[in-house]
Amino acid sequence: MKRINFLVGVTLAVCVVLGLLGSRMLSAQDNLKGGTVVQRTELKGAPGWEAILVERILPPGAESGKHTQSGNEIVYIQEGSVIFEAQGKPAVTLKPGEAFTTVAGEVHNVKNASSSAPAKALAFYVAKKGARLEDLSVPAK
Repeated sequence: MKRINFLVGVTLAVCVVLGLLGSRMLSAQDNLKGGTVVQRTELKGAPGWEAILVERILPPGAESGKHTQSGNEIVYIQEGSVIFEAQGKPAVTLKPGEAFTTVAGEVHNVKNASSSAPAKALAFYVAKKGARLEDLSVPAK
């Protein structure tokens, strides 16, 4: 009987940990979908492609989760500070007025460096014409 109680307790503990990790992953993925499209414009020199300007807000203590872009990305930090982590490169802390870039397929993560204030950024994407906001950033596998 003690063994069954022990196994049930261990199983419950594992389920709780997995549930917490799962909800954290889902909230990170939600941060990839958020944002407000400020402007879209067709690129005359690149038929079928457009430039998309998106305002992104990262809540206190939140992160994007490891993800990639299907095109190029330039991100300008407006408020707060973020930690930019690109696979194979050292992490960099960026403050207002600073920016980072990524290329298609580059795995990266963006963390809000503050646990009390949101970080705000303008993200500029070059993507296929008509790309949906939620398709600009794809969770890494």
